[in-house]
Amino acid sequence: MPPVRRAYATNLGRMRTIPGAWRRAAAGAGLLSADGTGSPTIFAEMSALAAQTGAINLGQGFPDSDGPPEVLEAAREAIASGVNQYPPGRGDVSLREAITEHQHRWYGLMTDPDTDVLVTAGATEALAAVLLGLVSGPEDEVVLFEPYYDSYAACVALSGATLRTVPLRWPDFQPDLDALADAVTDATRIILVNDPHNPTGAVFSAEARAEIVRLAQKHDALIVTDEVYEHLVLDGSRHVPIATLPDAAERTLSISSGGKTFRTTGWKVGWVTGPADLVDAVLAVKQFLTYSGGAPFQPAMAAGLRLGDDYFTGLAEEMRTARDELGAGLRAAGMTVSTPAATYFTVADAGDVGATDAGEFCRALPERVGVVAIPMTAFVRPGERADVRTLVRFAACKRLPVIREAAARLSRL
Repeated sequence: MPPVRRAYATNLGRMRTIPGAWRRAAAGAGLLSADGTGSPTIFAEMSALAAQTGAINLGQGFPDSDGPPEVLEAAREAIASGVNQYPPGRGDVSLREAITEHQHRWYGLMTDPDTDVLVTAGATEALAAVLLGLVSGPEDEVVLFEPYYDSYAACVALSGATLRTVPLRWPDFQPDLDALADAVTDATRIILVNDPHNPTGAVFSAEARAEIVRLAQKHDALIVTDEVYEHLVLDGSRHVPIATLPDAAERTLSISSGGKTFRTTGWKVGWVTGPADLVDAVLAVKQFLTYSGGAPFQPAMAAGLRLGDDYFTGLAEEMRTARDELGAGLRAAGMTVSTPAATYFTVADAGDVGATDAGEFCRALPERVGVVAIPMTAFVRPGERADVRTLVRFAACKRLPVIREAAARLSRL
């Protein structure tokens, strides 16, 4: 066993005796084994497998090219000019103003940069601070749409809330509205919406968005939206935030970030917008997580949000081309494909090429054809969704030659 693996195995042994909230987080994310040890996320596992085998990594959703030069240069200028100490706890003023301008420019939303905007260490911290700040305990329920990004269930578990799920089913991955109505009750504290949706690439229908708002009003629930893929809608339309719907804004916190839009996922600059009293509640927790961070990246993100429309439309066009190339390769491999309406991600059915277990298929894929992907079973509660057992998620956020090479390799299946 290589030294790194031996050290990790030793650490796993020690974990059995370590008390703490890590167990709730690991269990929520499906990473706590029967013997009480934790395991790495599927993203860490598959990225390590890509590095070991030299396979093309279409698993984890990070781009392989840098963002717009104007944004990168703004960060360099900020560093050179001394923007290297703590920014304000709410975030750099220029970024908060840019977020406000962005919300109005694209969606017609009116937000106050001094009270309605909070800058966070990526959307992940925003989500954690929202749940920790607005959930009281197990008597509060959080409704998720399943499959879901793995950090959602982990953060729900850390908050102590009770998790309820609504299925998104192959091939269109739209919410089951009857199941949604059953899941949302007077015990619901938060309906958590990821639209555009990771991992499925779906964009929720107008009917689904309206029903979410209706149920939130009926049961006096809050709506929390994760909109990090807001500028990666690929069907030619624009993203529609739930906060723009009638009577929704006063109960909605919207989360986004610049990592996906500006290909700067490592900068970890995100934000929360919404009613001042809800934002203040989130700040009360966030200030004891990171307090603040990414000082030179915040004015750079502001520069990105102020780029012309051509940048944002061009980004969607590039991703649409990559999506189509990847989809063609998956179909050539013999898989049925759910064509995504948005995001980086395409879901395909590996059962068409003989797979009976998506996890086993993905672990063997790097050696078979030199491509890494993620099993959709990683995005559902263990043992709960037999209907996703052969589904696999591929990320198309790579340079076009890389996507074409991956497509060629996959066609050999």
